[in-house]
Amino acid sequence: MKQLLIILLTIFCTLTAGAQQRAHVYMNQMGGKWNFPIVVDSLNEMTFDKARRQMMTDVTGELRIPFDVNHIDSITFEDEPLTETKDPYKVFQLYITTKDGQDITSKETYTDAHLSLNAQESFTSYSANIQMRGRGNSSFLWYDKKPYRIKLNDKHKVLGLDKAKSWVLLANYRDVTDIMNTFVFEMGRGLSLPYTNHTRYVELFLNGDYKGIYQLTEQVQQNKNRVAVSDEHGILIALDVDDGPGESPYANDNFWSSVYRMPVCVKYPDDERWTVNTVDSVRNVFAELETAIKNKDYTQVQKLLDVPSFIKYLLIQEFVYNVELSAPRSIYMHKDGDGPWVMGPLWDFDAGYDFDWSNMYTGHTFFKDFTETVMGSNPLKRNGNYSYVPQFFTDLFACKEFVKAYKAQWAAVKDTIVTHAWNESMKYVEQMRESGALDREFQRWPISGKRFDTELNKMQKWLQNRNVHFTYLVAAIPEPK
Repeated sequence: MKQLLIILLTIFCTLTAGAQQRAHVYMNQMGGKWNFPIVVDSLNEMTFDKARRQMMTDVTGELRIPFDVNHIDSITFEDEPLTETKDPYKVFQLYITTKDGQDITSKETYTDAHLSLNAQESFTSYSANIQMRGRGNSSFLWYDKKPYRIKLNDKHKVLGLDKAKSWVLLANYRDVTDIMNTFVFEMGRGLSLPYTNHTRYVELFLNGDYKGIYQLTEQVQQNKNRVAVSDEHGILIALDVDDGPGESPYANDNFWSSVYRMPVCVKYPDDERWTVNTVDSVRNVFAELETAIKNKDYTQVQKLLDVPSFIKYLLIQEFVYNVELSAPRSIYMHKDGDGPWVMGPLWDFDAGYDFDWSNMYTGHTFFKDFTETVMGSNPLKRNGNYSYVPQFFTDLFACKEFVKAYKAQWAAVKDTIVTHAWNESMKYVEQMRESGALDREFQRWPISGKRFDTELNKMQKWLQNRNVHFTYLVAAIPEPK
């Protein structure tokens, strides 16, 4: 009751003092102090349950957002800052409440929810109704810390990122360092791969339960602020076992590719622009590229494929030893009208870095061996650890001009790209340390035998050794006569 009186007194004093732009609920939980903005017009929208244990705000007339009174320090009405520091490295605060407190158990069905995002004065804070569901494959099935997809009711900028409705919250539970995807995104940006995702770290509360550190990033989709291929003539596909006809035989958006028999899922055109001929049309267009690669017709390949993006994409995949290339999984490609196929965006790298698959359901073990390869020291012969990697990725190593370009690209960036990506990643780590987010993450998700600093040091050493070894490997790839 004392806590309740303090809350009501704080509200009254603040309201009589002035601005009523946006309510901010200040909470004390998990050793941290939290500030969650909510859009309400008056005190009439703030009520308490009969037991006086929860304060609730009615933001829609139907969706009631509860806050535990025991964790509330105060509530104020504040003006939003007029300026933004535009600091992307901070750890932001995110509070999501589902309708009636429902758990998120489905990857297909969205649940109504409300989102409150404290942008820490780096960007504009945001509060709105959303929909939310699970996402991912192994990460959603195997691990207690779940990844999510959120969909705003209207397109909106989030933490300085361009307007869109769909966003992703990556749990990164397998990755103790929390920066494996971030590191690759920074590599991709350093190599100017188009539509490379961005990173924003948040600490997530879901229905009042602290869920730890999440990586908020863009959903890979066709959109003028995402993969900006045209509405009328654009194509976005994923080479992916899980979304392909093998694992998803009843979907109408996938096919086996004509030449290399790879599983392909058509991400765009999507359902809204679907025709009965869409899959066949995309299959036929893709088969033209496959045929040119199979025939080692490099002149034709250069017309149908953005070869520089293909080279950069393969270099990144092999450098971080991302075994998903061999399946394949999460390999995106896009095409705009009569333009060439372009690789990307980059996606899903917590199976790289020499992950130990022997304990994949519970394990967090990486970085044991920096010498292993997916495609091998002679990619044309696929003599690496994955002899079944699709020849779509390796047949061009029969073309002398391609091999020379592949070697030249790595030689041009080998002294800078890894350091650049690491230094950028460390800016996020520094903020995770200073904010206390890392301590709270490991308190919420204790991983037996694993410590953040130990794993981070292992990763740094692995990358350094990998860089030296990989440079030797690339230089030694046989050039066709």
